[in-house]
Amino acid sequence: MGLPHRIGIVGLGNISRAYMDTLTAVPSVRITAVADLDRARAEAVAAELSGARAMDVDDLLGSPEVDTVLNLTIPAAHAEIALAAIAHGKQVYGEKPLASTFAAARAVVDAADAAGIRLGCAPDTVLGTGTQTARAAIDAGAIGRTLAATAVMVTPGHERWHPNPDFFYREGGGPLLDMGPYYVSALIHLLGPVRSVIGAASRLRTERVIAQGARAGERISVEVDTHVSGILEHTSGVLSTLTTSFDGTATTAAPIEVHGERGTLAVPDPNHFDGEVRLSALDAPLEWLLLDASAGYAGATRGVGLLDFVRADARRPARAGADVALHGLEVMTALLDSAAAGRRMQLTTSVERPIALPMTRADVWRT
Repeated sequence: MGLPHRIGIVGLGNISRAYMDTLTAVPSVRITAVADLDRARAEAVAAELSGARAMDVDDLLGSPEVDTVLNLTIPAAHAEIALAAIAHGKQVYGEKPLASTFAAARAVVDAADAAGIRLGCAPDTVLGTGTQTARAAIDAGAIGRTLAATAVMVTPGHERWHPNPDFFYREGGGPLLDMGPYYVSALIHLLGPVRSVIGAASRLRTERVIAQGARAGERISVEVDTHVSGILEHTSGVLSTLTTSFDGTATTAAPIEVHGERGTLAVPDPNHFDGEVRLSALDAPLEWLLLDASAGYAGATRGVGLLDFVRADARRPARAGADVALHGLEVMTALLDSAAAGRRMQLTTSVERPIALPMTRADVWRT
């Protein structure tokens, strides 16, 4: 498609700033268009970006000045925007989840496949040195044969900091679909695909109170379960236990731990790119060895997955591709279905572990 690769952003909410900070520092890509339901917001953002124009959503999706649509809308709009972009022949890279339901995500992937359109999806935090160093240690046999893993995310809820948290408590939200993609994607990168799940879920309260911003004190309804636990049976036989909650206060548990015959790895928060990877070996169980960062995009920031996606080709698929996003979404929606039905759910999708990422300096991936 030539250089620079042209990006059109749809949706200019909180997360868009992090993407723009990354993309504007990389000469091989350029933001050429922005769109938002709030036209004034789009105009203000475009004024900050050299060479970018504010457009209506439909105009951006059909613009010849856009090669890839970066879909940063709310989860309920992810599928609609992606399908429209695909219909216009645009590549699409979106924020997680791929769609608010598995059926909608499946429709997006099928439409992209039928049109020969490339499709990618966050999270890309798993491409940083935290998760990738842990994966390299596992693959090198640092803990021997892998047996099990735990993943834990506990917070009191996003209404404590987000000025407009409504969508976190509607269809497509909740702790599992909002924060779960980071943990499930990390588990897929570390341990491979999942073949079945068992889930349980609960809801502590039916209303939440916004704590910050112009709407502080306003009550919003809770329409989804806010505490979800489950067991993931990986194709390899490894069992992962996952807990995501908007109902707790805090936790001292490691975000992810991977247990093997000869040791345990403590993996940093997959909502961040880096962090300490620690190893407790069987022959020294009271000591934790800090591993040097040995793999991943060093100094990575939001949007590195989009850069990886843009640079992928037939020989090296995108590491934050739609295949991982679709499988991860089925894992999560199957957990919710299992909780509702009270039985184990077999998955219909699978995925290859994304290609491992060698240590890549910031001055390399930012070119």
